[in-house]
Amino acid sequence: MQHPIHILERYWNYTTFKPLQEDIINAVIEGEDTFALLPTGGGKSLCFQIPALAKDGICIVISPLIALMKNQVQALQDKGIKAMALTSGISYKDLDTMLDNCIYGNYKFLYLSPERLQQDLVKDRIRLMNVNLIAVDEAHCISQWGNDFRPSYKNIAELRAIQPTANVVALTASATPEVVEDIITQLDFIAPKVFKQSFARPNLAYMVFTEEDKFYRLETILRKNTASSIIYVRNRKATLDISRFLEHKGFTATHYHGGLSNKEKDDALDDWINNRKQVMVATNAFGMGIDKPDVKTVIHLNLPDSIESYFQEAGRAGRNGEKAFAVILKDKNDEALVEKQFLNVLPSVDFIKVIYKKLSSYFQVAYGEGDFETFDFNFNVFCKTYKFNTILAYNALLALDRTSIITLSKQFNKKTLIQVIASNASLFNYLETHTDCALVVKTILRTYGGVFEQETKINTVLVSEKTRLPEFKVIGILEQLAKAELISLQNSKTDAQITYLQPREDDKSINRISTVIKQQNALRQHQVQSVLNYISNDTLCKSVQLLSYFGEKEVADCGVCNVCLKKKTTPKADSKSVKHHIIEVLEKGDLSSRELAEQLPFSERDIQSTLTELLEYEVITLTKTNTYKLAHI
Repeated sequence: MQHPIHILERYWNYTTFKPLQEDIINAVIEGEDTFALLPTGGGKSLCFQIPALAKDGICIVISPLIALMKNQVQALQDKGIKAMALTSGISYKDLDTMLDNCIYGNYKFLYLSPERLQQDLVKDRIRLMNVNLIAVDEAHCISQWGNDFRPSYKNIAELRAIQPTANVVALTASATPEVVEDIITQLDFIAPKVFKQSFARPNLAYMVFTEEDKFYRLETILRKNTASSIIYVRNRKATLDISRFLEHKGFTATHYHGGLSNKEKDDALDDWINNRKQVMVATNAFGMGIDKPDVKTVIHLNLPDSIESYFQEAGRAGRNGEKAFAVILKDKNDEALVEKQFLNVLPSVDFIKVIYKKLSSYFQVAYGEGDFETFDFNFNVFCKTYKFNTILAYNALLALDRTSIITLSKQFNKKTLIQVIASNASLFNYLETHTDCALVVKTILRTYGGVFEQETKINTVLVSEKTRLPEFKVIGILEQLAKAELISLQNSKTDAQITYLQPREDDKSINRISTVIKQQNALRQHQVQSVLNYISNDTLCKSVQLLSYFGEKEVADCGVCNVCLKKKTTPKADSKSVKHHIIEVLEKGDLSSRELAEQLPFSERDIQSTLTELLEYEVITLTKTNTYKLAHI
């Protein structure tokens, strides 16, 4: 067996481990069930990759994120290490071949989502593999008390039964003590080795500012700190609006959200990673698995929904060890808004019962039936049919998914079925007079051999690529052929699929999970309240507040957050000097307090207090446009 340090040097060109890495690696190599709680940027992946390389056999890596899996697999392959990921969209035949390669092809890593463990083919082939380790990444997903509870993670316990001799390492960057205990229980750890690194980030200054004009403060921060930045916003539209606003102000900015195409995401990420764009404006869909060390500022323009998610997002700043800033900008409306967005849309047990019954009516599932049936699902049509609030209905479906009543796949599907119903001669006679259709028809006939005999599912994107025509043009030609009664056409769109995991039993089904739903709602309320407590507490060090939430005790003040900086005694500017400078500047023209702050070498606090005094003594007056002018002018 190679020594871990030699593997580190050979593949990663490092000569020393980060704190706790070596201890974790040794525990894993010795066959211990191991829990590693390391902060973002703490080097979690090496804690399972190096032990797997040190031992014979293959490491099974369970990960919730396709992008993260692809990034890690690519990084391993670039080092000459054989690794593969079972992502979505793989045909049964290809899946069969890939799993065979894992058994016989000397692969070292197999990455897969927890949902893959529901497939019998995958489980059967894993039984035949020489598994040296099971690694559970983002392990907080397994806990019902975690920030991203995912029922499919329960399948990992079954993986332990398939490979009983393989030890397990669970890794996460954010977990409260309750979540840690829950993960250990769910993964059936025996005498686990638990490693927790302090979440303290001495170089990261946590700031919370109350602002009437968030955009002005945002602009000020970005001009002062010109290095790479991330701005988190609540919705997709805001990513585009704010990136355009910043571009208009002279910054280089791009945007990212879950609704962009893969190419758009890749282009935006590439521009930001390579510093062609200073600012990435994004929803919380961005960041997981992105390791950019030189991020100077992470700014939240809206309140985060939990301390867990905030800590991970804020932690993407300053990974190079240099001073960095994590800033929340709030205004007087934010507290009411966060309650409206996250608490007022928590579904009650009674509402979930209504949703479940209507879902069964929508799919015409009879009482006592439906288990393991799958249905295409258009969520917006469903809500419109029954006049449901979309956010409340969506959260109810998520609750049914989390409690294993149904599974909800949030994947957009487009299904186009065609069959040629005219004779061969009729079809080609039509094409002679409608030459604009010929290329599309010939491409389909060459690509899909059975369209004359049966309804055939075709990929309109593939046909578009082969014909070099826009997809809407391909669909238009198919609709034209259907109207001419040459083909039958079914062109349906769904934004999800729903699978019933249990027979329909209406209230009985929901009564069994009612306690869990109430617990989940209580947890959500606790998480939101913790955020509100954090932003409103301006007497306790921000870093201490965050670390206490994650169970760290007796933590020293950071000295760099906005609370600590306020406590430091800063000498007040000489009042006469401030007055003199304000009067001197106002002699040249009216100015706002913001413009005065930009021009004068004093703190906003000193300028504001002096303006109040000058107004009181009627040395200056306030104009109708809220600017200041000298009283005698």
